[in-house]
Amino acid sequence: MTTVGLTGFGRYLPDKTLSGSEIAAESGIPESVVVDKMGVRRKHVCPPGEDHVTDMCVAAAQDALEMADRSPTDIDMVLYHGSEYKDHVVWSAAANISEQLGAESAFATESHTLCASAPIAVRQARAQLQVDHVDTALLVAASREEDLIDYENERSSFMFNFGSGASAMVLEADPGSRSRAIVHESAALTDGSFAHDVVMPAGGSLEPPSSETVAADRHRLDVPDPDGMKERLAPVSLPNYLTVADTALERSGYERADLDFVAVTHMKRSFHEVVFDELGLDHETDGVYLDTYGHVQSADQILALGDALEDGLLEAGDLVCFLAAGTGYTWAATVLTWQG
Repeated sequence: MTTVGLTGFGRYLPDKTLSGSEIAAESGIPESVVVDKMGVRRKHVCPPGEDHVTDMCVAAAQDALEMADRSPTDIDMVLYHGSEYKDHVVWSAAANISEQLGAESAFATESHTLCASAPIAVRQARAQLQVDHVDTALLVAASREEDLIDYENERSSFMFNFGSGASAMVLEADPGSRSRAIVHESAALTDGSFAHDVVMPAGGSLEPPSSETVAADRHRLDVPDPDGMKERLAPVSLPNYLTVADTALERSGYERADLDFVAVTHMKRSFHEVVFDELGLDHETDGVYLDTYGHVQSADQILALGDALEDGLLEAGDLVCFLAAGTGYTWAATVLTWQG
């Protein structure tokens, strides 16, 4: 079977930042809660009219291609797996990113699983690289959903950690010694009973945009029943995280004891530590807590990977898991072996 390797990755973060104290002042939530419980010391945000999703993706992609020693004309597929909130409402960001990069030989497509997208996008690209006429795939993601947060809406407080930024990955078929990580198997599961728990009420066919919906501020993310969502999510979230991690490991020929590093979706600090404890990992050395980024949707895994390399937390031969969850609700995992 064709071996698929990660040969390069890139990150992009807007210059503007919002501190935990500023979030606290705007939301009325105590600073200690924002920083210590929600886990946001600082996050990056996009100024109005700047750092659109496609701009950020192109910047991250250029760094990923440079690391992989590949040019845009080498790309066979551009896969956008970032936020559905893009430069335009109904629009192919992937096509525009491909055009901006000059990826003349690539076809462009999109995959949306919200914050669970990164492991699933890697899974999809790996399958394409193994069976199709695709040798090099560029995966790009960006989010500026912070634009959609109303800090005065207590119902949406669990999203106050949303930050902005982008990531990119280059995956190649049979890259040999050029591979920085070998991509193994994946797993995912969905509990669709959560499908209506996080929504932007207006803008779709159920509630088309109008002057009335704009005046009523209906184009922001909302949680209609936060207490009900928490009550139903609490019993299943940890087991589902562990299920997808265990399944991806088993399919790859490994078990929890083999894991060395987990790049996981940003979440409240206490739950982050519980996940690592259950996996038998040290949450200080076997992962990165993204409290200087916040939650940047499906860019979280590459943000964590980049920091891990800068901090010397990864060594050749380490077994890595990209672990994620996104509202809807989907949990996903992909296993890789770091090559160095």
